[in-house]
Amino acid sequence: MKQLFLALVLLLGSISYANANNPVDKIGTVKGKVLDKQLQEPLPFVTVSILSATGEIITGGITDDNGLFEIKGIPEGESKVTVQFIGYKTYSAPISVSRKNRSIDLGTISLEEEATGLDEVTVVAERTTIQQKIDRKVITVGKDLTTSGPTAGDIMNNLPSVTVDQQSGNLSLRGNQNVQVMIDGKLSNVPVAQLLRQIPSTSIKQIELITNPSAKYNPEGMSGLINIILHKNANLGTNININTGFTYQDNPKWNTGIDINYRNGKVNVFGSWGGNYNKNKNFGFVDREQDQIFQDFDFFDDSNSNLFKVGLDYYINDKNTLSVFTNQNLFNGFVTGTTIVDFPTDANDVSQIFDNRNDNTSQQYNIDYKLDLAKEGSSIELEVDHNIFDADENGLFLFDGENVAQDFVDFIDTERSRTTINLDYVNPISETIKLEAGAQARLFDSEINRATDQFVINPFNLSTDPNTFINAPSTNFDYARDIYSLYASVNKKWEKWSAQFGLRFESVNVTADTRETFQDGVVTDDLSNFDTDPSVDVSRDGNSVLRNFGNDYTQLYPSAFITYNPSEKNQYQFSYSRRVDRPGIGQVNPIREFSTPLISAFGNPSLIPQFTNSLEVNYTRNLEKGSITTGVFYRSVSDLINQALLYNRTDPNLNSLIFTNDNFDDTSSYGLEISANYKPLSWWSFNASFDVFSQTQQSFAETVDPTIENPTVTDIVSNNFEIDNVVWNFRVFNNFKATKKLTFSAFILYRGANENIQFEVDPMFMTNIGARYNFWKGKATASLNYNDIFNTMKFQGTGTRPFNQNIQFNWESNTINAALSLRLGSNKYRAKSRKRRDNDEKEGGGIF
Repeated sequence: MKQLFLALVLLLGSISYANANNPVDKIGTVKGKVLDKQLQEPLPFVTVSILSATGEIITGGITDDNGLFEIKGIPEGESKVTVQFIGYKTYSAPISVSRKNRSIDLGTISLEEEATGLDEVTVVAERTTIQQKIDRKVITVGKDLTTSGPTAGDIMNNLPSVTVDQQSGNLSLRGNQNVQVMIDGKLSNVPVAQLLRQIPSTSIKQIELITNPSAKYNPEGMSGLINIILHKNANLGTNININTGFTYQDNPKWNTGIDINYRNGKVNVFGSWGGNYNKNKNFGFVDREQDQIFQDFDFFDDSNSNLFKVGLDYYINDKNTLSVFTNQNLFNGFVTGTTIVDFPTDANDVSQIFDNRNDNTSQQYNIDYKLDLAKEGSSIELEVDHNIFDADENGLFLFDGENVAQDFVDFIDTERSRTTINLDYVNPISETIKLEAGAQARLFDSEINRATDQFVINPFNLSTDPNTFINAPSTNFDYARDIYSLYASVNKKWEKWSAQFGLRFESVNVTADTRETFQDGVVTDDLSNFDTDPSVDVSRDGNSVLRNFGNDYTQLYPSAFITYNPSEKNQYQFSYSRRVDRPGIGQVNPIREFSTPLISAFGNPSLIPQFTNSLEVNYTRNLEKGSITTGVFYRSVSDLINQALLYNRTDPNLNSLIFTNDNFDDTSSYGLEISANYKPLSWWSFNASFDVFSQTQQSFAETVDPTIENPTVTDIVSNNFEIDNVVWNFRVFNNFKATKKLTFSAFILYRGANENIQFEVDPMFMTNIGARYNFWKGKATASLNYNDIFNTMKFQGTGTRPFNQNIQFNWESNTINAALSLRLGSNKYRAKSRKRRDNDEKEGGGIF
């Protein structure tokens, strides 16, 4: 790794030297502001080009969120400015740059709309582009990616440094799952894996990878933030987008969605629906050869989810805008499975039938008011966002075999609420200095109740007789976290330099109460080792046990970004930020998350946050036919949160394990990333990325000497250990244009071998191919994809902690997908822009 860093430093130095010795005499600057002529509102992302006398493009840029642009490096002499935006008439004007006239201000440019109507369509670029901005990497999604798969989760697999777990659907960034996911900068209570399956890929406009967020953003997430920006659907007139897709290997999977809006004058009404109906099979095994214990798993998942959104934007006048919307999500699903455990002695064999039913609803209500002040570019914005999540889960566990646990049913009820209040102020102090400041309150409360009924008899034919049940311990877990924040940041621009410095202050209050109630005063505790934790108050009152944990703290989170643009083709960036990874509800919940005959998982309420100091250096080279970005990063982590392996002390044979989470000592990680998008030929373009990172993990495991024939609790040995893990990944997405309407694609993904707490995981390899066809005058796109054509995607490896074992898990990855997308309506971007920030609650870590 040290050699890689040295090579990168030498490369950056040589490029800088080459640029310094090839100066270009370009002294002119052009600036202005672009408005919609009818509405007199700013137009963002408008293309501004500087053309030579022969019509060749000299340089250019785009307008910002306020419609402003400034283009530097214009050569002396006569040239022409053109301003183009889809759906508007092109504006052009001649300019003349000289020593006496270096700075040209075009003032306000009002673009006039073309004719609008339902025969116009939203235009999506043919290929995906990647742009490195001061604090984020922006991927503008083209047709190549939107047809690579039916959902947002499918697109994520194609992005640099992003990994999607094919079993759980969880995301990781730079090898770490402590990443926060936002939709249009907004938090959703819908679990991330579930949400990504509901968003059609064709609804995505951009994806932002924010690995070092500024002070304006919530500091959660060790590896950063992923913000998915959807097409706004706030265009003039009526606009309709319809998407549907069908995927199949062994079981059918169907997703569909519709977006519609109507905009006329001051009012924009919009709505959408996304549905996902998914059936999937998972199977695998864990083989403990030394102990001659073989576990066979077979699971089937059937889920249905529907996400509805309705909203209204009201443009009161030129200075005041009000926006409201609500999201409503409905989910129901069940997982059935069989686990068979073969022991050396057949009489000890165990089988478990598992049936889990989960119904949940999520509600989001958002209101946003923005006041543009008299000074151009300055504003005050107030936003209130309220989320409600309710879930009912019933898990049926049926056992067969001698000396096995009693059959039981878990009834789990979850209620969560989160309210976020933002107040933001923006003031462009001058043409080169901008101040941003704000305050935020985040109020989170969760209540989880579990009741367990154990059967006296084997309940393969369930009886309604209440006498067939024995009351088991019930658990109530209340968790609350209130965060109050203040932030300020200053952005300063020079001719070739720009810098942004920020500071965020947060005051946090955390309380966690767990009460277990036992029948007949019988108190047992699978997690009794946590009773000795001095940060947890434990009290016993008759037939109940109460644990109380509190954690109040204040922290400062500084951030800094420096960018240097020596020329139009070269950009250097340095960034620093301090971040926090607060334990999610899935990591602190002491109620059993999952259970098999030999494995159970619980959260740890006494977890404390881990803090990260993150440094990054990036270099971007703009080429004639694309761009390439190279970067290095370093992270220093304190109070690392990681999984721990414990023996289940209620198992007399010590064959079963408990997975939980704990805090460990400080650690660090560093890595190198290279990403590029390039069009070598008129018919071939590609996006490629390579990343390698080194990560030191610390954890805790218990072992027993395998030579002991009948081990007891006193034979358990505790071990702290470190894992030095070096992983590299490569992916490339190729786009081949056969005709104007027909395009083919090929995607290759390689994930290198890696080591985690339990296993040394083997490499993974996947190849996808596809085709898409545009028809109906560009209003429709049909696509056909064949994924994992060699059927090589599987999770497999070996482990030594706490047992020597081999593992393999498979899922439906060798699939065929057919999709259709229809686009009807106007294409002019007129949406109410929303802040892009917030955090998400992490779920549990899963088995593997």
